[in-house]
Amino acid sequence: MYRILVPVDADSDRARGQAAFVAELPTAAENIEAIVTHALTPEEIDAPDELQSVDRVETVRLVRDYLEERDIAVELAEGSLPPADGILELAAEFDVDHIAMGSRKRSPTGKVVFGSVAQQVLLESDVPVTIVGAREA
Repeated sequence: MYRILVPVDADSDRARGQAAFVAELPTAAENIEAIVTHALTPEEIDAPDELQSVDRVETVRLVRDYLEERDIAVELAEGSLPPADGILELAAEFDVDHIAMGSRKRSPTGKVVFGSVAQQVLLESDVPVTIVGAREA
């Protein structure tokens, strides 16, 4: 089983890009398991328990539904703060083979340096990390 961690933020176009990347991997859908995660904000952590569920995040549901429609197994996991540390912790906990990070659109110069979360994950991860661009619906 090929396990891939898909950490999403609030941007639905980036989440679609990440989901499409996973679905287009060159292996049969039954050989992939996606772990979709989102780090809850301090406000969400302080919310009532029923609002602290990662599946209440729209982009998490979007990725989950997209992948399940393509017969890819999905597990949801709550990330911790700071996000980069939470992503790396989940990668180790779930023994993933790959991480598919979303990226923002950047100028040619800006592409040299990723966002701080993506950059930290790229530098500290023990598994391959793919930076995936946004896709519109």
